[in-house]
Amino acid sequence: MQVIDVSKMERKQKEEALNEVHILKAMRHPYVVTYRESFIEKRCLCIVMDYADGGDLYTKINQHKKTQELFSEDQILDWFVQIALALKYIHDRKILHRDIKTQNIFLTSSGEIKLGDFGIGRDKRSTIASNVKFQM
Repeated sequence: MQVIDVSKMERKQKEEALNEVHILKAMRHPYVVTYRESFIEKRCLCIVMDYADGGDLYTKINQHKKTQELFSEDQILDWFVQIALALKYIHDRKILHRDIKTQNIFLTSSGEIKLGDFGIGRDKRSTIASNVKFQM
């Protein structure tokens, strides 16, 4: 569960936090973190999502650095394809993530990728001219 203290936020920041909820509600893809529910408690916005029991990619990379263990080429390609499919899915829905980094790429114990943390995601319709088509 992601807990966001909204009590001291400015109006724009609160809107961005609520924007994440609306974006997550709309996402239904095997490689995007699944939204379950949201609620406000004690001036905090709580967003319940599926748990990525494999941690995040940032931690996984750092663990491998410490042990000087390399990822297999197949593993890297598998993760790359999953990330690309997740991005295609959100881009097809005219959503920009705007904060793609290893800390926002989560793993399941079965090795699947889950793209998450849409906190600064934006609807592309508000950032590009309506006559410009976004292509990947």
